[in-house]
Amino acid sequence: MIGEDRRELNERFVKVFHMLEERGEIVKNDRNGKGMGDFAEKILGNRSYGHIIRAFLNPDDNRCIDYKHARILCSEYGVNESYMLDGMGTPFGLDLPKQPAFAGQALGGNILFTSAEAFAGATVEPDSFAKEDFEFFSVPGLTGSGLVALPIHGNSMEPVIQDGDIVICREIEGFKQLKDNKIYAVKNNGSVWVKYVQTLKNSQGRVERLKLISANHLEHDPFEEEVNEYTRLYEVIRRISDL
Repeated sequence: MIGEDRRELNERFVKVFHMLEERGEIVKNDRNGKGMGDFAEKILGNRSYGHIIRAFLNPDDNRCIDYKHARILCSEYGVNESYMLDGMGTPFGLDLPKQPAFAGQALGGNILFTSAEAFAGATVEPDSFAKEDFEFFSVPGLTGSGLVALPIHGNSMEPVIQDGDIVICREIEGFKQLKDNKIYAVKNNGSVWVKYVQTLKNSQGRVERLKLISANHLEHDPFEEEVNEYTRLYEVIRRISDL
C-alpha cells in the first residue's frame, strides 16, 4: 500500500512536471529530445515508459513516483532536491530567510545583507542564518522579494566592481534566463563567485559548465565550473560603492 509520503511526493512531481512544461523543457509531442518518451528515458530509463509517467500525472491513477526516480528528476532537470524529497523550499531555488516583522510591520527593508562566506554554504534555508545575523536594508527603486546583498573582496572584477563594493543580486530560476557575458553571482559547490558568465553546452544543448570571467583579466584567468542540481545563479542588478 502506498503511504501518504509517497502521495505527497507524487503531488510535488506533478507540480514540477507542469513547471517544466511551462519552461519548454518538456513538450509532450516533441520529436527533438523534449518529448514524453525522452523524459521517460531520462527518469525511468526506458523511452517506452511514457505511459507510466502519464499514470503518475493522472489523479485517478494510484501509481506514484518513487524516491529513486525523484532523485533522478532532480539531477536531470536541476530541481531542488530538498523541495522534491522533503517539501522544503521551492522547486527551482532555495528560499532566502524571510524578512523579520513586528506587529505586522516589516522592519529594515527588503534586501538581505550577508557575507559571501555565509551565502556560499551548501544550503540557504531559513534556519541556516542565526537570527541575530539578520540584517535587512532597502534601496530606492529596488522592490520585491528574493534580493540578497554581498560584499566584494579582492580585485578580480576591477574596474567594474571594486574591492569593498556591495552587489545586490536577484535569483534567476534557471539557465534559460541566463544571458551570456552579464555579471552574476554564481553559487556552486560551497563557493560563490561574482563574474561575467558564459554557458557551455553539451551536444544535446544542455548547459553542463559555466565559464567565469573576471573583468581584471590581466591578473585573473577565466575558469570553468561544472554545474549540478545545486548550482544557483543570481543576477547582479546594483552595485553600491563606499563614497
